[in-house]
Amino acid sequence: MPTPQSIPSASHRLYLTACSGIIPAKQIQLALPRLARAGLTLENTAALERKHLRFAGTDAERAADLNALLTQSQLPSLVVAGRGGYGAMRLLPQIDFARLGARLRESGTPLIGYSDFCAIQLALLAKSGMGSFAGPMLGDFGNAHPSSYAINEFFFTLTTPQRSLHVAGPCGRASGEGIFWGGNLSVLSSLVGTPYLPDIKGGLLFLEDVGEQPYRVERMLQQLHLAGVLSRQQAIFLGDFSMQKHVDVYDPRYDFDAVVAELRRISGVPVFTGLPFGHIANKTTMPLGFPTRFRADGDSLTLQFLNYPTISPLGLQPEALLDTQLA
Repeated sequence: MPTPQSIPSASHRLYLTACSGIIPAKQIQLALPRLARAGLTLENTAALERKHLRFAGTDAERAADLNALLTQSQLPSLVVAGRGGYGAMRLLPQIDFARLGARLRESGTPLIGYSDFCAIQLALLAKSGMGSFAGPMLGDFGNAHPSSYAINEFFFTLTTPQRSLHVAGPCGRASGEGIFWGGNLSVLSSLVGTPYLPDIKGGLLFLEDVGEQPYRVERMLQQLHLAGVLSRQQAIFLGDFSMQKHVDVYDPRYDFDAVVAELRRISGVPVFTGLPFGHIANKTTMPLGFPTRFRADGDSLTLQFLNYPTISPLGLQPEALLDTQLA
């Protein structure tokens, strides 16, 4: 695992990728000037304008976003995904993840995204052992009214070694340490049986999703259970699933609580809910693929993330990302 390191403040270069769906023009128009005013030099912005079918460019164009990093003499400070949707899975055989992971580890460059982009993040972890970050993408920075919580969490995590995340609420009692990993449940379960799903034993598995009815969420969890993934973990952590918008049409009593109860039964490990992450505005930023300690004391859960790369806060102006005058 890489040791914590801080990139010099003179090199706040942000490299953008568009590996999945088409990025709305309004999000681009709002996000780019905000990011520039925040002290970041933007690279590969032309990728954001591409369109091919439902994708942000052809497979070859989208894979080239990441493959181009293999030939750069000096990697950027940050690599941030444009948006999710669908398409990243199509690129996995075209990317040399072993070399990419080695370059990112050597430079200490955080790779940041979520949703469909977690296919890239999971493949990177599986093929190189290199972690990344579950965090905002360009679309989050391009909201008409960006979340101050998400912006502050983004910069706090990326500039703070060994940060802690506290989640209030009843949670039982347990503690442990392992690799914190995971991402979008739909994407993760689709990688079962492929060489791109990490084989993590004794890990801390994180999951989130959106747009799925309760029975569909459970079915994907059952797939992970039958594949032996769940029982190999120390604990499972659930982010937002937007369940308030989805009701089981056959049995409205079958809700998120029922899904969680079944997950606890089939996994046999502690399951914690309420992590502030997912397809929501007020999301935190969390290192994935790095050592993490957790402690639940009955009333709150604490995660302490360890040994992940950071950047220097010097020269950064996070408040610029909250500018709504451009909207």
